[in-house]
Amino acid sequence: MNKLLQIFRIKDIRNKIFIVIGLLVAFRLLASIPIPGVDPARLAEYLGSNQIFNFLNIFSGGSLSNLSIVMLGVGPYITATIIMQLLTIIFPKFKELYYEEGERGKAKFNQYSRLITIPLAAVQAYSFLALLASQGVIDKPGLFGSITNVVIITAGSMLTLWIGELISEQKVGNGISLVIVAGILSGLPGQIQLALATFTSSDLPIYIGFLAIAVLLIAGVVYLNEGERKVPITYARRVRGNKMFGGASSYLPLKVNQAGMIPLIFAVSVLLFPQFLAQITTFFSPGFSVKLTNLVSSFMNNQLLYGIFYFGLVFAFTYFYTSITFNPEEISKNLQRSGGFIPGIRPGDSTSHYFSKTISRLTLFGAAFLGLIAIMPILVQAVTGIAVLTISGTALLIVVAVALETMRQINSQLTVREYDSFE
Repeated sequence: MNKLLQIFRIKDIRNKIFIVIGLLVAFRLLASIPIPGVDPARLAEYLGSNQIFNFLNIFSGGSLSNLSIVMLGVGPYITATIIMQLLTIIFPKFKELYYEEGERGKAKFNQYSRLITIPLAAVQAYSFLALLASQGVIDKPGLFGSITNVVIITAGSMLTLWIGELISEQKVGNGISLVIVAGILSGLPGQIQLALATFTSSDLPIYIGFLAIAVLLIAGVVYLNEGERKVPITYARRVRGNKMFGGASSYLPLKVNQAGMIPLIFAVSVLLFPQFLAQITTFFSPGFSVKLTNLVSSFMNNQLLYGIFYFGLVFAFTYFYTSITFNPEEISKNLQRSGGFIPGIRPGDSTSHYFSKTISRLTLFGAAFLGLIAIMPILVQAVTGIAVLTISGTALLIVVAVALETMRQINSQLTVREYDSFE
């Protein structure tokens, strides 16, 4: 409570928070403007029966649920960022740009990601519109109408990205993440209202159990995001002239969830690919397209097969992305250059092997928990038998992680001002 009061006492931080709130309100206003020719009833029915589009609705900040002009949200930018990170493995120049050239290199890296976002947004917009038109959710537009809608949706995606970056400049949270959270929380009142409308006294134990599961899940998500293995590091003493340096002890934190949300995005991209492939093959072989669409639909409607496959994809991609972002050999070399070592472990290959073994064990728990979070709606619906009571573990993971990150950034600003006032 003292921190909260202190935030509103300090004019600079208070103004930043009001600016962030104003930008989020502007995004929600844009998310309420639909593209022309949408059938709301058919759209709600289609989204309600499709787990993949429910997931994408989360990353669009809730704007996909009514096919607004910002329906793609920051999804194309997230995809572009993933592509750029994968390119660091293939092309050494990109790796050098991101990891070795400091802030200037990262700024260029982010600029390339923005440029890639534009064609990705256009392709995704056309694919979504073609898919939804084939399902009767929207009217089939002509050539001019299709081009107009694609341009509007692409511009909306870039506008959302700009709003997210304006929020990030205030340094009270990550703008892209806060845009997504705003969309998630905007749908919460409607879900509560729907749950209360269908409530009966006989359902009371199920609702209590649901709340207990939600609290436990939030606690689990916090532990997953904050959980880390502290590897002790000791620095050798070095004498330079008449002064002695080093000899201090520290630790290197290895997070349990090293990959973050990226494995979930990868998994959904794989699950979406057959649907987009079915739409593309319509132009070449309509008969094959119908068969592929029916096959994909039957697979998605089989909750058991869908859940197992989704869990397996998230589990595998967690290991894959961790292996990309965490390089034990590079960390071992940097540690050796700075005169640091792990007590009881030889520098060099032994240290690299120790890091590989440790991160592999940590990733096992992180991957399993991420997989369970991904299929949480299926598990809750299977246990309770009530479709209204579905905890989106992915949405919960995003909300909790963003809340923790925002809290850290605000606390750091408060701490800086405390030091300034002390001086």
